[in-house]
Amino acid sequence: MASATATARADPAAPREGKVWPGRRPLIRFGGSRLGGFILALNLLSLLILFGGALALNEWNRGLIQARQESLKAQAELLGNVLGQLSITKGEPTPELDVQEAARWLRDNFVPAGQRVRLYDINGLPLIDSYQVTENIPGQPLPPAHPAGTPPSSDLKDRLARSAHQKDAADREVTAEVERALAGEPQTTVRRNESGDRVVSVSIPIRHVRQVLGVMTLEAGNVDQILSAQRRALVPFALVALAVNLLASLLLHLFVARPILRLSAAADQVKLQRARAISLPDLEDRRDEIGDLARSLESMTDTLSTRMDAIERFAADVSHEIKNPLTSIRSALETLPLVKTDAHREKLTALLQQDVRRLDRLITDISNASRLDAELSRDRPRPIELNQLLADIVGVYDTTAKPGDVPVRLAAPVEGLQVMGRDGPLGQVFRNLIDNARSFSPAGGEVRVVLDQVDGDRSVRVRVEDDGPGVPPDNLETVFERFYTSRPKGAAFGSNSGLGLSIVRQIVEAHGGRVWAENRIEDGRVAGAVFEINLPAFDPVTPGRRP
Repeated sequence: MASATATARADPAAPREGKVWPGRRPLIRFGGSRLGGFILALNLLSLLILFGGALALNEWNRGLIQARQESLKAQAELLGNVLGQLSITKGEPTPELDVQEAARWLRDNFVPAGQRVRLYDINGLPLIDSYQVTENIPGQPLPPAHPAGTPPSSDLKDRLARSAHQKDAADREVTAEVERALAGEPQTTVRRNESGDRVVSVSIPIRHVRQVLGVMTLEAGNVDQILSAQRRALVPFALVALAVNLLASLLLHLFVARPILRLSAAADQVKLQRARAISLPDLEDRRDEIGDLARSLESMTDTLSTRMDAIERFAADVSHEIKNPLTSIRSALETLPLVKTDAHREKLTALLQQDVRRLDRLITDISNASRLDAELSRDRPRPIELNQLLADIVGVYDTTAKPGDVPVRLAAPVEGLQVMGRDGPLGQVFRNLIDNARSFSPAGGEVRVVLDQVDGDRSVRVRVEDDGPGVPPDNLETVFERFYTSRPKGAAFGSNSGLGLSIVRQIVEAHGGRVWAENRIEDGRVAGAVFEINLPAFDPVTPGRRP
């Protein structure tokens, strides 16, 4: 016999707990994602290739310039020492550089290979330029000549002005470098020459004993060409990174985008064609998130299909069960005008009242059963003390018992037994089983509720025993079907809807447990029925997790 479903307001701040089916991995994982790691590895690989090439090129550029500066400095110091020690000085008692001898020595001994050397006197005035004492004449092709009498074009004027500006800037930088070197310290810089190209320059003071006679500036102007070659060397790194990105994009399209599109199309097909199942076998074999999604969609559609079938069967059963009292009421109403005696009229009226009560009971239980799923999903599971819950329920039966009622006894040898669940639905389970046991117990009998722990402290067992005629062996499973009733003789007709035990099984299975019926045998005969419930025990050491 089913009782009214106890309702409880859901905790709005409580998050919904995701269900993890046995034998399956969780659908939401914060670490160890295969597909996420695959995507991350591909993208990081391309970036590492590009960054590695860029860092290698930057380090190479810095190392190249430093090596060039050190090489020029060593070369300039050697030349400066030679110029200071050779007989290319004149003047007594104050020595000074012999310009002609220094020019001859540079011409005979200094062979510039992309380099340029210049000498400045003690006042910073230029004395010798290697471009003037060698056959190498630097310069750039002249622009095409314009006809006589015509003014130069604006482009030519711009180029001439830019060239003059570059020469002035280069002269200022060289003058500043020479002035610093005249103070007695070698100077190493990177600057622009008259053509606007970047050069590595070293300025060394020329000494005779300890006296500074002038400054020698040595510069190499092939830095930009070398750096350009190194930039071109970065192109293969960029191409490899681009290829890896393209490959990653292709793989993501093949292994992520296309399967998701297929899942979306299959879901749309289920919606448009009103199908009840979705099947993508090649995706279900995948061991990543796409496979999890495919299996989840198939499981979801299968669950929905099963639920729809159950609803259809429930609707058919409800229609059949409601039709019986309605048919009886209609027949009684059609017969009532034909009845002539008061006794017959009272009998028909009593029959109508009985059918109305039966119909009201049936509709109430049907309403409770239909709301059960929503209430189970809305209410948040909490640790429940079964000892206290059963003691409260049995106490209610004791306080409301009338003379002749079957008593209810509680036996709980183990204290502190807890399960994770919802107290309202679980209370309804125990009340339904106790009411069912009392309805079958004879006068002088009793109903016993036994609470203990089994399976190595991993589950909690509740047994509801009665002293009735028991359950036929063929009906030990069918008693849990909807609208199944098999009442003892003398029971009031229509007092049971046949939904009580069905509701019990539905609630117990929603809590991860199981329920079954068996007969209690004493001295070789059936001494009563036993309904046993096994629920997973709650582990107080690790709250929220079942052992």
